[in-house]
Amino acid sequence: MSKNVASKIGNGISPEQFIAGMTKNKEQFISWKEKFQWPSEEDKAFYESLNNRDDLRCLIVMADWCGDAVRNIPVVFNVLENSGIPIDVLIMEDHLDTIDQFLTYGGRSIPIVIIADTGGVVLGQWGPRPKHVQEVMAQFKATNPDREAADYAERMAVVRAGIMAQYGEGTGYQTHIVTELREVLESV
Repeated sequence: MSKNVASKIGNGISPEQFIAGMTKNKEQFISWKEKFQWPSEEDKAFYESLNNRDDLRCLIVMADWCGDAVRNIPVVFNVLENSGIPIDVLIMEDHLDTIDQFLTYGGRSIPIVIIADTGGVVLGQWGPRPKHVQEVMAQFKATNPDREAADYAERMAVVRAGIMAQYGEGTGYQTHIVTELREVLESV
């Protein structure tokens, strides 16, 4: 059965409301948003071409305490501003029923960007992080299935450091988000 988010369309907050209401990581979020640059004119033109479509909606499940949301969603906001696709931000803690439809390795990982049609049928999704960054977590989860293991937290700390290394120091990772989200949108 396909996923449907019709009841959530129009019931989130706008990107502007999200930013205005941030109580954590606001300066970092805004800084990443301001540092965004289009990887290519072709990418920019693709997102602008979506202004001709009125059949798409975007829901983003996230929270301001999440480091991945702080890094990744400024890119998503920037590219979708050019697309004309309406965005509803859903704060995870207020929308557990939604995030529970989009679990990552059985857990609530955010942000999750959901692309749906106007009837709420989910057409595609992206997140919680770029594939090259997520690969570190994928390898860990494949070899460490027992969350109750005595050294799980210690090993998870190493994974988090690996994730940060994959993001790197600058904005290079943002190109991956632009490309991966474009791939999702090209498929709908």
